[in-house]
Amino acid sequence: MSNIVSCPSCGKRNRVPAASSGLPQCASCGAKLPWLVAGTDADFAEAVDARVPVLIDLWAPWCAPCRAVAPILGKVALERAGKLKVVKVDVDENPLVQARFNAMSIPTMVLWKQGREVARQVGALQKQALDRWLDQG
Repeated sequence: MSNIVSCPSCGKRNRVPAASSGLPQCASCGAKLPWLVAGTDADFAEAVDARVPVLIDLWAPWCAPCRAVAPILGKVALERAGKLKVVKVDVDENPLVQARFNAMSIPTMVLWKQGREVARQVGALQKQALDRWLDQG
């Protein structure tokens, strides 16, 4: 599965894969691209396998705080292009990932580095608080 994103530097549209051994960059100008993808039960292991830290967002479409966090995560992915991958997992559609993280409340955000959980945040955060949490993780 791939997402199409516009390059923040030149505006060209690029296909960004959910899983990759490298970091996504613009095919036209070479700028780092924001890496925000959907993860599923079927591809979760590949989606979180990255050279950079991964922010896993366990959410559901009916959850108002989850919807409030979504645009913040988009900004974070843009600002931290080449330094962070965001993987959004709809817990209603992907119960195995939800169970793996024992996410009883949403949104639950998990910071994943080198194949393991290093920090967890339950509940929505404003942009500045999310940035601080990521920087401490």
